Amino acid sequence: MSERWVACDWGTSSLRVWAMEGATALDEAHSARGMGTLAPEQFAEALDEVAPAEWSGPVIACGMVGARQGWVEAAYAAVPCPPLPDGLTRAPGAREVLIIPGLSQSDPPDVMRGEETQVAGFLALNPGWDGVLCLPGTHTKWVHVSAGEVVSFRTAMTGEMFALLSTRSVLRHSMEEGWSDEAFLAAADVTLSRPERLLSDLFALRAGALLTGAGDARARLSGLLIGAELAATRPFWLGQQVAVIGADALARSYVTALDAQGAPATQAKGDAVTLAGLTAAWRRWKGET
Repeated sequence: MSERWVACDWGTSSLRVWAMEGATALDEAHSARGMGTLAPEQFAEALDEVAPAEWSGPVIACGMVGARQGWVEAAYAAVPCPPLPDGLTRAPGAREVLIIPGLSQSDPPDVMRGEETQVAGFLALNPGWDGVLCLPGTHTKWVHVSAGEVVSFRTAMTGEMFALLSTRSVLRHSMEEGWSDEAFLAAADVTLSRPERLLSDLFALRAGALLTGAGDARARLSGLLIGAELAATRPFWLGQQVAVIGADALARSYVTALDAQGAPATQAKGDAVTLAGLTAAWRRWKGET
């Protein structure tokens, strides 16, 4: 019988765990007790709530649980390096909890936590793959992968900017729930070709809603921001093999925008690659190849 262990993806706002037998998930659980809600002494209790003692074996964890504000800091490994560098950091407490380190880059300065495990999982599912991985989210990552290593990466705060502008700025008054792919692509094309128009075109969203009653401001805001991001990250995706990790609407928006620029991207499910990456980390910890 394969050994039992627990896979753990612990981010800022949520916690996901899987009871594992080898590479097979036997059970899973979720919690809203992310790193951002916990003091260091509360992590063990939060984990036990979703992964009880009968979920035996070591816990292999990735994400913000290893941040400086997390359970225990798992030091960054500098790129270029494999997405799963040697060494896991053990959290304090009776339970064996081993945290995967994040990755860092000195020039330009950048860091990631959690995404490195998704990169490892994608490579485990797609052996020998070279190219660029896009990981959309609050802070979207663009990761250049070659010969099984992370060569370089860049982070764009596009998701956070969308959240702030759509909920905290004057644009919040125009954010209806409707969506238009046509409006999204038109806006993305504007800032991809002329990113200097971003700030002025943002206010045009509000003016357009007031003057014409247009209900596509949400799609246009997303398009303007993603278009500006694609302009800034063009050296990563232009002429490269690209894959977008994520199964939600945000990931599909990136695939759509890239396709419109003649850069077709494949799409991979986020949960699947995360679990594959955690499994790869567990196997490395055991000394398996």
